[in-house]
Amino acid sequence: MALSDRKIQILQAIINDYIETAEPVGSRTIAKKDNLGISSATIRNEMSDLEEMGLILQPHASSGRIPSDMGYRLYVDHLMQQKELKPEEKKYLQSVVARDINQIDYLMDILLRFIRVGEHMLMAMVLKEVIYRNALKRECHK
Repeated sequence: MALSDRKIQILQAIINDYIETAEPVGSRTIAKKDNLGISSATIRNEMSDLEEMGLILQPHASSGRIPSDMGYRLYVDHLMQQKELKPEEKKYLQSVVARDINQIDYLMDILLRFIRVGEHMLMAMVLKEVIYRNALKRECHK
């Protein structure tokens, strides 16, 4: 079964709406919202084909459809339109990445300190156990 332009439009409509709402998307929603110029019955038929192709799923018998992993992959690889970031968006993302990298360094430093303290605590627990067992042995041999 071929992926026609109409099927692609319906798949895009399902994925876009699902991304916005996190709810299964019905044929009536697509017919009203996306102005594809086709009836909800035609959309249902195309959705059935998309489901057979493995691009969408119907989580419940009476619900709308959601994208499958394969449908998302097709969308990301071929259908999604790349948007150019505004300068302020780029600057914000760069600051977030820099902050997160610094945060990771900070967390690693804390983790290493904890491990060092933990090693000392573990050593102390082992020594305590050894001393306790030696004391028991001495008591038993008296």
